[in-house]
Amino acid sequence: MNNLFETRSVRRFWRSNSGRTGLILTIALFAIALFAPILRPYDPGSNLDFIARLQPPSLTHWLGTDGLGRDLLTLIWHGVRTSLLISLVSVGVGATIGLILGLLAGYFRGWIDAVISWVTDTLLAFPSTLLAIVLLTVTSAGRIGMTIALGIVQISFSVSFTSLQTVILALGIVQIPIYIRLTRSIVLSLREQDFVQAAIAIGATTPQIILRHILPGSLTPIIVQASLSLGTATLEAAGLGFLGLGAQPPTPELGTMLADAFRGGYSLTSPWTTIFPGLAITIVVLAFNLLGDGLRDGFDPRSQ
Repeated sequence: MNNLFETRSVRRFWRSNSGRTGLILTIALFAIALFAPILRPYDPGSNLDFIARLQPPSLTHWLGTDGLGRDLLTLIWHGVRTSLLISLVSVGVGATIGLILGLLAGYFRGWIDAVISWVTDTLLAFPSTLLAIVLLTVTSAGRIGMTIALGIVQISFSVSFTSLQTVILALGIVQIPIYIRLTRSIVLSLREQDFVQAAIAIGATTPQIILRHILPGSLTPIIVQASLSLGTATLEAAGLGFLGLGAQPPTPELGTMLADAFRGGYSLTSPWTTIFPGLAITIVVLAFNLLGDGLRDGFDPRSQ
């Protein structure tokens, strides 16, 4: 029965025009990210050529050059690679932590549910971009330190982050409450189902019930939500980069490229410096959104 359902789900997904388009675009983007270090026409870190700065698209530089004379095609290839890394890792972190906390809140309820729900509501009270900016500001020095006093003994520790790791951490934390709420609502529904009550009646342990019966039923909506969240994370990462809070040079990043064009004052006189990075962001977000729509149509029973 499960195999039949999975087959039907795959067929529904493949019949979805948005799903097929999103899957093709996503595969193409990952291919670009994978082969960027091999196929790049120039080195993104050392291709400065001030004589060739702000050249329009040509046979030498297919997408033109930026204000430092760097080849835009090379920067965009590596910028897409950076965007995919930020999106995948941040959504993975947020979904994993949110899934665990949502399972605990929905299954055990009581004070555990109350505490987790309070933290979730607090985080959701802030707009996601604003919360990410706050988190980035807290770690702006690139180091988080803490001192714990245990009687007469003090334990001090600190953790250092690069700009890229800080962005991933901030966006991952922003994602957590979304998955807590989604998982909690699913678990509250599954907990009252007959198969879960039967497992409790025959003496199954709590870990067995959660891992064997509740978790599998929670994964499909989580995967669908994760695919949609990838596009949101890409936009937020680009927005942080545009504000100067994203990945810092020499790491190529699409939002930072847009910011450089506007700060340099050549965004209007050399429009290719903004059009092509903006188009790359649009394609990445569109690919993930279309893929998420297709997955929702094919695998989420609530959309049927």
